[in-house]
Amino acid sequence: MTDVTNSKKVLFSSLIFVLILSLLCITPTALANGVKEPERKIVGYYTSWSAYSGYTLDKVDATKLTHINYSFANINEELKIVLGDPYIDLVNLQKIRELKIINPNLKVLVSVGGWSWSDKFSDVALTDESRTTFANSCIDFMREYGLDGIDIDWEFPVSGGLSDNIYRQEDKENFTLLLKELRETFDTQGQIDNKSYILTFAGGASSMFTDNIELEEIHKYVDFANIMSYNIHGSWDKYTDFNSPLYTNNESLNNIKLSVDESMKIWINRGFPKEKIVMGISFYGKQYNNVNPWNNGLYQLYDGNSTIGYGDIVYKYLDKQGTNRYFHYGSLMPWIYDGTSFITYEDEESISYKADYIKLNELGGAMIWEVSGDFNGLLLNQLYNGLK
Repeated sequence: MTDVTNSKKVLFSSLIFVLILSLLCITPTALANGVKEPERKIVGYYTSWSAYSGYTLDKVDATKLTHINYSFANINEELKIVLGDPYIDLVNLQKIRELKIINPNLKVLVSVGGWSWSDKFSDVALTDESRTTFANSCIDFMREYGLDGIDIDWEFPVSGGLSDNIYRQEDKENFTLLLKELRETFDTQGQIDNKSYILTFAGGASSMFTDNIELEEIHKYVDFANIMSYNIHGSWDKYTDFNSPLYTNNESLNNIKLSVDESMKIWINRGFPKEKIVMGISFYGKQYNNVNPWNNGLYQLYDGNSTIGYGDIVYKYLDKQGTNRYFHYGSLMPWIYDGTSFITYEDEESISYKADYIKLNELGGAMIWEVSGDFNGLLLNQLYNGLK
């Protein structure tokens, strides 16, 4: 009887111990190794032009973000980083400093390039001199505006992006050399400033991007990568489809059948550490026009499409008469159809699945493009709570 009683006490104590560990977000494995599990990142891109439409930085819930990527800085003719929109950038960068008072742990980076301003990256990465010039300008820029790091958003090395961008086959190797130069410059200056400057980059979701960079090398130089695992389907497709399906399904009629899951596997299988992979999540949807009602608008012909923020989707479409919300449990994505418009988007349910995926696969966290799309904060709350 005593042995049974003691066994029950041991079992009860063990259960209490595991419960305490789970509340502290510490696994027994991490405890055994003497290492606390790393914090998952929530990286929110904030675009400079959001302020013009009324979504100013004081509306951003900085307590639920670990990083803000301010977008975008440009590159001038001297191959140095410069403000993209000096008028609004100076206002925004001051407001970002105020957010760091609310959340002292918040890290603020500036994203350089983007879709519109990637035309000079090939020249920046071309020579030792050009790489050094750019890296030193990044240091000056960060110190002047009180930033914690730089996010390189080159769209894209070797091929892709705007048709008038400069491309070279050497971009593949030169991208690695650029990141190496940035890392070394940041570390050298960091020792002087007693600060760790952060270096990240935005990466494409498909093998068309990963084939044009040296994934097995560049992870040595960056803190993490923000994977643009959205825009998987859009105006280039013949049929309506999901913007960011978590899993691939065979029902799609389009030639591209990529999913977020497949994208993450491409990166990991190419040698990029999973803990440095920050999975992109869209806070916007794609609206397709003049879609016939077969299959509730899914995988149908359409006549043009456009983007729409989640806040506008809630305000204009959800719970409105004549509009129905559906959910695909293969791709784990919702859509809306009102008899003519098909909208693919993220909602709280789909984001809960993506948060679970990040935790299950031990990824580095989630990246948001971009925070103004969720002006009511519903998606950010779901993501924040889901990644706990």
